[in-house]
Amino acid sequence: MQLNELRDNPGANKARKRVGRGIGSGKGKTAGHGHKGQKARTGVAIKGFEGGQMPLQRRLPKRGFVHLKDPVNMLNLVDLQKAVERKLLDPSKIIDAEILFTLGLIKKMQWPLRILGKGILKEKIQITADYFSAGALAAIEKLGGKAVLIEKKVIVSKKPVRAEKN
Repeated sequence: MQLNELRDNPGANKARKRVGRGIGSGKGKTAGHGHKGQKARTGVAIKGFEGGQMPLQRRLPKRGFVHLKDPVNMLNLVDLQKAVERKLLDPSKIIDAEILFTLGLIKKMQWPLRILGKGILKEKIQITADYFSAGALAAIEKLGGKAVLIEKKVIVSKKPVRAEKN
């Protein structure tokens, strides 16, 4: 083999497209940029621009809002009853957030637990939670169960208290 016989593999090099070289090339005259105007130029960003008129997304009224509440694990009595019936929960033991989390009944351990009164409870249970609805509390105590509220940690201000001047 000689140096003058060296060739690239077929398809290794692709010829670049030469634009603006006559109408017969297929990319002549406007060179693939269409006809005149703003869109024929580089650096065009006109999505939503209506020629100075107030754009549609600003003309329409804004509706609704996002309510940023603190996240809470909510659990209904019907969910507790189903877990007891499936033998996942032992009604004779104290039920707390840790047990409910391991069973997948609540989402996150860090969030406070709120017991709601939807459904009918048939078993006497002992449960600890951060909040109880009035209906849930009544249903638990009606069967002789026990609902224990977890006490909140009170953050005391670290600012010194000034003595009153006489």
